Amino acid sequence: MTGVAEPRLSGGRTPVTAAPRGRARLPFPLVMALFGALVLVAGTAGIAAGSVRIPPGQVWGILLHQVHPALADPAWSPVRETIVMDVRLPRVLLCAVVGAGLSVCGMVLQAVVRNPLADPMLLGVSSGAMVGAVLVVVFPVAWFGIFSMPLAAFAGALLALVLVYFLARSGGRMTTVRLILAGVATAEVLTAVASYLVITSDDPRAAESALRWMLGGLAGTTWTLLWIPAAVVLAGTAVLLGLSRPLNLLLAGEEAAAALGLDVHRFRGALFALVALMTGAIVAVSGSIGFVGLIMPHAVRLLVGADHRRALPAAALLGAGFLIAADLAARTLISPEEIPVGILTALVGGPFFLFLMRRRAPR
Repeated sequence: MTGVAEPRLSGGRTPVTAAPRGRARLPFPLVMALFGALVLVAGTAGIAAGSVRIPPGQVWGILLHQVHPALADPAWSPVRETIVMDVRLPRVLLCAVVGAGLSVCGMVLQAVVRNPLADPMLLGVSSGAMVGAVLVVVFPVAWFGIFSMPLAAFAGALLALVLVYFLARSGGRMTTVRLILAGVATAEVLTAVASYLVITSDDPRAAESALRWMLGGLAGTTWTLLWIPAAVVLAGTAVLLGLSRPLNLLLAGEEAAAALGLDVHRFRGALFALVALMTGAIVAVSGSIGFVGLIMPHAVRLLVGADHRRALPAAALLGAGFLIAADLAARTLISPEEIPVGILTALVGGPFFLFLMRRRAPR
């Protein structure tokens, strides 16, 4: 029986094992069941709550009736069915898609740059996508129809991510401080550009729409808005799950990953492009919602470990449940007014980011 020889680095040194660091604290099926329950409970509450309150049992009755009329007796008004199916269900599903996508993108970025502080917003990816999308909103460009905004957001996200990466790498080895400084500086510049485009717009209605969108929110979601980000996030997450083993190799370091046969630079470039595509599709419909991609990966690794074969699906579920709950709070805290959900995630994520920075500071 033949075996594969263990690869060695130059000088005869054996590379660091590619096994992901961090051990699971809870059984993976239990964690997935808990996160799945969170999504179901938060989703039910998100559909039930609002100016017209609908009992949870009636919510499930309406949903089951849509699956098959024989599953539930329609003992509700047509108005309530319209509210559930055309107003609240698309919004809850989009929350799940956006939360899952941001969480997965955050986990992948943290693995690629080997930095637990990486996040689509902190690295300027969301701001780059925002500039691209604002350009489409302020200057109505419809060259690609309904794909114009997602494509513009993708281009902006990819350019921002490449810029931050090269700024952080220039002059030597990339460090946490260089990465965060490059990301924050790039994000601030791009946010200023987006704000300037809004302020100088000749269309007040487009400017107001763009300004509210920049704060991050999911008001006015329709089924039409849902399909593109849902398809991109689902396909992107499936691809990343298929790349779990190479992602695990990155946790051992660039030198060890290359010794084990991984083309690190090409693989990293492909991941950057995929993360930019997912972030662009998300930001195009939700605006800039920060810190979801920072907080969720940390919580997931504490529970299931760092192996991406388990961490990625767990992160997707937790991110979905978290953003559904955050959006529910944004809709109900000062009802009938609505808080942009990006403000709430920033209020939660900002202190968490400071905590991580303090914990990683040299003593």
